[in-house]
Amino acid sequence: MSEGTMQRRAQRDDQSDRTDRSEPGVLTDGGDRRVRRASRAGGVNRALAAAAALPVLLFAAACSSDSGSDDSAGSGGTAQADAGGSSASDPSASAAPTVQAAAFKALPKACATLSSKTLTELVPKAKAKQGTSTDPQDRASCSWSSLDNNGVKGSQFRWLNVSLLRFESDATRGAGDRLAQEYYAKQVGDAQAVAGAKGTTSQAVPGTGDQATVVRYDLKKKEGAFKQQTVVARVENVVVTVDYNGAGLAGDKTPSADTLVKAAEKAAKEVVASVRAANGEGNGGAASGGSDGKPSASASPSTSSKASSKASSAPSASPSASPSKSAAKAAAAGASPSASRKS
Repeated sequence: MSEGTMQRRAQRDDQSDRTDRSEPGVLTDGGDRRVRRASRAGGVNRALAAAAALPVLLFAAACSSDSGSDDSAGSGGTAQADAGGSSASDPSASAAPTVQAAAFKALPKACATLSSKTLTELVPKAKAKQGTSTDPQDRASCSWSSLDNNGVKGSQFRWLNVSLLRFESDATRGAGDRLAQEYYAKQVGDAQAVAGAKGTTSQAVPGTGDQATVVRYDLKKKEGAFKQQTVVARVENVVVTVDYNGAGLAGDKTPSADTLVKAAEKAAKEVVASVRAANGEGNGGAASGGSDGKPSASASPSTSSKASSKASSAPSASPSASPSKSAAKAAAAGASPSASRKS
């Protein structure tokens, strides 16, 4: 190696040593590249660390959210359970429907509802004819037909019919007294709508059960002019219908309508009293000859599960022996028929 070459190499080495011993922070090209690589490596590491930490944070947030939902659902479930328990323990929510019990459980014998004195006044020398009924506890009837024959002077005809219908309380259809009210209204309406009736009038009858109405009218028949009185009364869950008519036959005078109305009203009061007596209230009409006219005590509410297929049938059911049928039989026996009622 030549001397010049050796000097130049020594100068380069000396320059390189000086560069390496330069001030801190001053990097050579090699050092600068190393720093940049380290910086890039550090950024990558930090990014990787952040990426690794992100799922942990998301998982923690999700757990926190799920915990809140569970708490909310739990509290909601508890509230629902409490509400359910409250509803189950509420008596009004689980109580079965109730209906007021029928006040009267029985009917008197229809032919025994009137005193002998009253029968003598209304239908002299008449014999009772009991109507047929499959259940006397729920429906009953009786009729009397009287013909006072005075020979050439004519005759006086009288016909009396008593019908009773009892309604039992039913959880589906309602209380017995309400069913009786419906039937009472229908009976009054039927009496007011008889075909061929003339001069029809109606008025309330005081002191006869819980409610009562008398319907009166005239009806022309080939046998003569008939005066018809129909008294419909309701006492608790029983409906009483009294039909009474009279006529003067063979030239005899026509009876007084006012007299017949008073007699019919008297009979209705006795029948109502007999209904009460048959159920342990007051005195019987046949025994006392009258009624005190006081309404009976109302029954206490109770549950009735008995579905009656007898007296609690449709309110439009007619009594077992209707006046028109009895009158037809009376006519067949030779007595003048009474005014027929529209069914």
